[in-house]
Amino acid sequence: MKYNVMRLFFVLACCLAIPLAAYAADQGNDNKKKKQGGQGPQQQHVQQQQVGKQGQHQNAGNPNNPNKGNKGNNWNNPNNPNYSNKGNKGNKGKNWSNANNPNNPYYPNKGNKGNKGKNWSNANNHHQLPGGQVNKAKVQTKHYDFSNKPNPKIQSVKFENNYRIKGSEHWQGQQYAAFRNYHSEWHDQGWWHHHYNRVVFISGGWYAWNGGWWLPAWGYAPNAYYAYDGPIYGYNNLPPDQVIANVQSALQQQGYYQGEVDGLLGPQTRGAIADYQRANGLQETAAIDQPTLESLGMS
Repeated sequence: MKYNVMRLFFVLACCLAIPLAAYAADQGNDNKKKKQGGQGPQQQHVQQQQVGKQGQHQNAGNPNNPNKGNKGNNWNNPNNPNYSNKGNKGNKGKNWSNANNPNNPYYPNKGNKGNKGKNWSNANNHHQLPGGQVNKAKVQTKHYDFSNKPNPKIQSVKFENNYRIKGSEHWQGQQYAAFRNYHSEWHDQGWWHHHYNRVVFISGGWYAWNGGWWLPAWGYAPNAYYAYDGPIYGYNNLPPDQVIANVQSALQQQGYYQGEVDGLLGPQTRGAIADYQRANGLQETAAIDQPTLESLGMS
């Protein structure tokens, strides 16, 4: 009986000792983690929140990130398409702030794109200026010596009674009234002298002065020669051949006319005038009119 009681006591003692030993082992492990810098659940939660915020600030896509890396939207990286100075993309973008960049809309020499295109700012360019304006620089009037013989290379136009200039009805403005009102007439010398105070003989033909215009005087003399049937605007009291010659010279300098300066308003000269008028936004009369002379610097 005594032996059984002792045996039961020993079993109970062992049962109590095992949980106590396990508890003591757990406490020892906790203390060891604390000594090694371990953190409890609450501290771990606080650390996770701090790490989360730090991750947000370090996110390359966050514009509030003071240390924006090379990933995401790096706002301070000039190579980033989201860069605040987005216009400046090395040598490719449109660097509007660079005064020397031809892509800058405020670039003073914007029209000069290397050796290509039209360099409107080039003082040697006689063609159209920016904004559709034409070159109105004064051109020195020259005097040319011509014989009064017709040019065999240019065929004389034939007289047509009451001939009208085609298309002139669409040319609006007082400066084109002479073209709209013109119609060819055949009269003798007496009639021409009675109606006009000045009649001159030029290159095989007779021309009458009519309020700023030279008109072919058909019938003034037999076998008269005219390279063009229509009015010619005059300036500086010059006869028609000198007006035509100065226009031919000016168009030569600007590359519109490749013929000789002969003082005749033949087909080649009229074609060059039409090209110049078209390029400079003028009415395409293919003849010498006031707006064309003013555009060429003659008045």
